[in-house]
Amino acid sequence: MSTLPPRAGRRCHNALNPLHSTVYFSPDLGKEMGELGIVDSDAAYFAARGAAMGAVGAGTVSAAFYNFNHELVARHLPAVWSVASPQAVIDARLRAADTTLRRLLGEEVIASAELAEAARLALRATEGCTRHARPLYAAHADLPVPDAPHLAYWHAATLLREHRGDAHLAALLAAGLDPVEAMVSHTATGKGMAPRWILATRGWRRADWDAAAERLRGRGLLDDANELTEAGTALRAGLEEATDRMDAAPYERLGAEGVERLTELGRGYLFAAASAGAFPDGLVGKG
Repeated sequence: MSTLPPRAGRRCHNALNPLHSTVYFSPDLGKEMGELGIVDSDAAYFAARGAAMGAVGAGTVSAAFYNFNHELVARHLPAVWSVASPQAVIDARLRAADTTLRRLLGEEVIASAELAEAARLALRATEGCTRHARPLYAAHADLPVPDAPHLAYWHAATLLREHRGDAHLAALLAAGLDPVEAMVSHTATGKGMAPRWILATRGWRRADWDAAAERLRGRGLLDDANELTEAGTALRAGLEEATDRMDAAPYERLGAEGVERLTELGRGYLFAAASAGAFPDGLVGKG
């Protein structure tokens, strides 16, 4: 039986995950990858997030990332590894994370005892993670923990993000949602990425989006106004609950007091980063 309040692990993840994600929206990542010779933004993302798995091909990344069109991935992988090695990309991403966090949070926060505390708590949570059936988490878990507290915190957030993400993909498969259906239904909750961002970055066309919406309507999950039906709302809630169950161990390891403190600290850093312009306008929403 869980010793944590309901959804405490999810709330903690929701505080940590976006701060990890800031690097993917950061001009610092583009600069670092450009210096390696990777100038296409899609290639940079696939390489930066996938490098921990080694010089993998498009199939591996399409499977692990789930919601990207395989044709888009195949335009860049495995060719990107002839431009820069996975280790060079891993090093470049960490440099970008360093520059990004210093810019968004400021040097006073970077050097603070509170950030060092957050790093310790987040790393303790990762001790509860498991590798089996979690390819992205397992690959990142083999990377060394950076010495600097802000980078250790970012690394731990990465591990917790991919641990939950791998579990969520299992839940999506069990629910019978393909990549585009998963995105359409998530966007319909009002908490997912806006359609224009998805269509600009995931390699799908408007026709793919509309066809997925029609399939969801056929299952009684979406109505004619592209809003979730009662059944659709229940399905999305069930997906998160299933993911919570598969992702409970790290937060149980940390304990209720630790989870509460890490969530508090994480929300503060996320608010600071968002206030500093970490995320583009209109990223989330139904429009």
